[in-house]
Amino acid sequence: MVTPKKAVTHDIVIIGGGLVGASLGCALAPLIERHALRVAVIEAAPLPSSEAPLTWQPSFDARASAIAEGAAQRFRRLGVWEAMRQEAAPIKRIHISERGRFGATRLNAADVGVDALGYVIPNAWMGRVLHYHLTGLPLEWHCPARVETIAPIAEGHRLTLSDGNELVGALTVLADGGRSGLKEQLGIDNAHAPYEQTALIANVAVSQPHQGIAYERFTRDGPIALLPLPGNAMELVWTHPAGEEKARMTLSDSEFLAQLQGAFGDRAGRFTHVGSRHAYPLTLTTAREPVRPGLAVLGNAAHALHPVAGQGFNLALRGVTDLVDTLSDGLAAGQPLGAMALLEAFERRREDDRANVIRFSDGLVRLFGLDLPLLSHARAAGLIGLNLAGPLRRSLARRAMGVER
Repeated sequence: MVTPKKAVTHDIVIIGGGLVGASLGCALAPLIERHALRVAVIEAAPLPSSEAPLTWQPSFDARASAIAEGAAQRFRRLGVWEAMRQEAAPIKRIHISERGRFGATRLNAADVGVDALGYVIPNAWMGRVLHYHLTGLPLEWHCPARVETIAPIAEGHRLTLSDGNELVGALTVLADGGRSGLKEQLGIDNAHAPYEQTALIANVAVSQPHQGIAYERFTRDGPIALLPLPGNAMELVWTHPAGEEKARMTLSDSEFLAQLQGAFGDRAGRFTHVGSRHAYPLTLTTAREPVRPGLAVLGNAAHALHPVAGQGFNLALRGVTDLVDTLSDGLAAGQPLGAMALLEAFERRREDDRANVIRFSDGLVRLFGLDLPLLSHARAAGLIGLNLAGPLRRSLARRAMGVER
């Protein structure tokens, strides 16, 4: 039996060292230096060696995320973008269409005067860059370690870890993806709105250069997204009615590619190869209490969205920025980091952005999920009209870039 050590008090404890938790650790660097904050990060998965060089071995099957230009700007401010962009595929254009209809909208980086609307980056590379940057910061790592219990106390929250340590955090940040059970321990409920859909995700190769075009293709069964990757590869996110993805998960590669070609069409060229396939059920999930005294919830632990507009991680990164800005204001005013008034100010910064993104992505899913003839014609006309209306198209492009809130 491991004897627990005496609890050590920290100003901030981050639970989860994934993309959101690591981004928060990087963003806290100026506050750590200015205010001599003691910050701990708890991560269940082993991290790469801090002595290993910052290298990357590309894999065709590597999962990737689309980050908007607004997220790239935030990574620039953190000092990690130059390394991160080495494996980033720029999104030059976004093509939005509905299968079987003539209407389409095209968003171009040139329309808003930028080099790219966003970028697609392998998740493992993003994590590697962030963790490499964190090795130069005075953070205390507990890795690999899990939080076994968490309980509110007068000083914040007391955490017992699987490595035998006990920590007390004046401010504890849940950035663990929401699957650890810690929200349940604390009695934080989620609001669930199941879509009755499953996302089938895989990387595919196409017969022609993708030229940095990302596709969002709405079909009767659900949207199909294709995101550009280095070379002639693209990441596929194919939405299915719940249960109907099972048959496609077991198809041979050639049968799968043939069905994908039939569903998507030839706009991106011919699909020539598919990698490993993964399936994830889709539900709109939001934490009912994203803040409490001494506690803030970030990332997928706070909100899990439909991938239709690719806004989940971008929304989470804006949450990281808003939390750090709020803490900076609070420290300047002499407020305790875990003070409810401070965390309520953070939540006020977040609520409109979160609501707008959820309304936008959820609305797209439900609008294009209705198979009504008159509505189908209206959608087609709307896509054509949006393509012709420059200011509206540029506004949509800025929203896709994550720079219009």
